[in-house]
Amino acid sequence: MAKQTRDAEFTEFVAARALWLRKVAYLLCGDWHRADDLVQESVTKLYVRWSRLSRLENLDGYARTVLVNTFLAEQRSPWGRWAARRRTGAVPEPAAAGPDLDLSVDLRRALAALPPRQRATVVLRHYCDLTVEQTAAALGCSTGNVKSQTSRGLDALRRSLDQQDRQDRQHRQDRQDRTDLPNLRDLRPAVPVEGAAS
Repeated sequence: MAKQTRDAEFTEFVAARALWLRKVAYLLCGDWHRADDLVQESVTKLYVRWSRLSRLENLDGYARTVLVNTFLAEQRSPWGRWAARRRTGAVPEPAAAGPDLDLSVDLRRALAALPPRQRATVVLRHYCDLTVEQTAAALGCSTGNVKSQTSRGLDALRRSLDQQDRQDRQHRQDRQDRTDLPNLRDLRPAVPVEGAAS
């Protein structure tokens, strides 16, 4: 009977937090399929420890920490390094259909280009709204490390977005220059040529 109650509590927790965990995982890895794998692995780790965890005050924080640590461990593994080399750098299509603003695509692309620890600190600080201390606890590092990783990550994001903005402006200018070509009718001689059809 206790196992059924435990399983029911766990199922309720996962059902309520799965979408949120998946979004955090996507921001960390930049791929919906990998995000699903990270969430699945994290949920499995939570289930194994659930009898002890269900009494925690901040279960969401613990789940987020497990997810981030799972992501970072994957990045350090030979498989993670191999997968990182195989990536093309392109932003994968979102799993759910809907409008995708250019800025969010650029931001996702820039976020995916960050090193894993910088990406984790930026996501935890600015998407999950954790304090420096909470982020340090989640990552198992010092607050100074969190501050420097966040600063470097935000600087890299700014540079990447500025570069993308310059490229977009240049692309728009190039398109405008092509559309500013004179109409062929405007190239006709001002004075009619004898014998030319009118």
